[in-house]
Amino acid sequence: MDLITVDFETYYDQDFSLSKMTTEEYVRDSRFEVIGVAIKVNNGPTEWASGTHKQFQRYLDTFDWGNSMVVAHNTMFDGAILNWLFGVNPKVWADTLCMARAIHGVNAKASLNALTERYGLGKKGTEVVAAKGKYRKDFTDEELSRYGDYCINDVELAYKLFSKMGKGFPKQELKIIDITLRMFLDPILELDLGLLEFHLDNVKFRKDRLLEEARVTKKGLMSNDKFAELLKGLGVVPPTKISLTTGKKAFAFAKTDEGLKELECHDDERVQALVAARLGNKSTLEEARAQRFIDIAKRGTLPVPIRYYAAHTGRWGGSDKINLQNLPSRGDNGKKLKNSILAPKGYTLIDCDSSQIEARVLAWLAGQDDLTEAFAAGKDVYKQMASKIYNVSEEDITKDQRFVGKTTILGAGYGMGAVRFKEQLASFGFDMDLKEARRVISVYRDSNWKIGQLWREGQNVLTEFTRGNKGKFGLDGVIEIVPKKTAIRLPSRLLLRYENLEFEQNERGVQFTYKTRKGPTNIYGGKVVENVCQALARCIIGEQMLKIGRKYRIVMTVHDSIICCVPETEVSEAQLSVEESMRWVPDWATGLPLDCESGIGKRYGECE
Repeated sequence: MDLITVDFETYYDQDFSLSKMTTEEYVRDSRFEVIGVAIKVNNGPTEWASGTHKQFQRYLDTFDWGNSMVVAHNTMFDGAILNWLFGVNPKVWADTLCMARAIHGVNAKASLNALTERYGLGKKGTEVVAAKGKYRKDFTDEELSRYGDYCINDVELAYKLFSKMGKGFPKQELKIIDITLRMFLDPILELDLGLLEFHLDNVKFRKDRLLEEARVTKKGLMSNDKFAELLKGLGVVPPTKISLTTGKKAFAFAKTDEGLKELECHDDERVQALVAARLGNKSTLEEARAQRFIDIAKRGTLPVPIRYYAAHTGRWGGSDKINLQNLPSRGDNGKKLKNSILAPKGYTLIDCDSSQIEARVLAWLAGQDDLTEAFAAGKDVYKQMASKIYNVSEEDITKDQRFVGKTTILGAGYGMGAVRFKEQLASFGFDMDLKEARRVISVYRDSNWKIGQLWREGQNVLTEFTRGNKGKFGLDGVIEIVPKKTAIRLPSRLLLRYENLEFEQNERGVQFTYKTRKGPTNIYGGKVVENVCQALARCIIGEQMLKIGRKYRIVMTVHDSIICCVPETEVSEAQLSVEESMRWVPDWATGLPLDCESGIGKRYGECE
């Protein structure tokens, strides 16, 4: 298989550029034009080509893409040009930007310039011609030649970088990068334009109706001072809080503020209407999302922008201003966006969700055998926990009690204290006093003492880092401590890093922090355990993705779900196959009880 390294130079101006637009918007825009491309096959000389669209097409058709791995720095961009404009779909997509995030962590500088300097490979040049606002016809031959030299240098650097980072990079992760990129670069999902336009009209109508019911104007609601005056006019004292930023008194008008939440349930319906109008019109997210989907639908299929290794733990994330990781599912119009996403004609979507994977990994990693066995037996562990909390039989557990049990299992497993637990319940509208919260936390820790022991092991990991000691962590030593890099080596062979780890002794004991882009971040035993469980869950889902991808086209991954597209004639067989893959356990996780649930549908929203 050939390695083809590519880099495109394209038209841009003040308002038309990747700094102002998404990749999808930019490449699909009528103003878009390729100025030139530099291509390197294996270790051969790098070529520069410039010409008309037809000339580019003829030139690109001379390469054996079907038997090649294509690599670029930010392949989402260069790959989109290759496939969307010229129909180039190689055997494998690779990306040095993706690899850099996995190798050096999400907090490291990952530009081509920063990485080549880091590896001592040379320097990325500065733009050698004034290209802003110039189409290809506007360049002189001499300018195009100099532009070509600049582009050739970028390709040479990207090739050297891939060669350097590729040594020891896990092969399975290269395959996962390919699957992730292909969701965007080779889009097959369609969008229901009619449904989206209806949804947007409905959103706007609901906002206008809220204003009418409250008998106010939008302008009057947006200003905090004017909103406060409207409340006073109804005999209500505007709620206040102490600002965490300024330390001064401020209006408590955020949707998460308890003061405003109380007003939502005020005895006076006029107050309720006013608050509803404020909240409904203040938020523009639903409107903006619908409009973005509409714009994409008018341009073509839906490229799914999933960011590989977006989080510290290796989890995927949203990108390109479309976060498919948190599309709404509740409310009158909650599923409209999800329902607008369609499988192509003749195909069906399968959405398979790994059930409680992080909670299962935690129980297994800690050797909490009773909880692990309960998961394996398919028992309702939330009811079991609630039964211990309320000292009643599982059969008599109420819906609310089970919810508390669920919150306890999913939240208290990483060392959460009573105050935070109480706050978490409150965020779901469940009120519990602090004394009761302390009791619940105590019941959890007494019942799951091995998990508590794992927190202490996590704290010891931090100590071992500072002492420069190697070691193992978790059940059967599945996790390796790498003190030289202040990192934990995962079964994928990638690292969970804690850069610039520091500690200090104070009245609360030893406090650890590590460096992130947002500044120093506190880290402690329970948080280490949480990071590890999330990272292990991601390792498992990645391996399961590879198994599913051998048979079926994966079009999206959302949290713990893998969504694939299968022929309508193979749905039953495919669903069983996908579920089997999602229950598969890697060799390094023997005894881990995995389970899943799946749904099918022509529309993404129908799969749940």
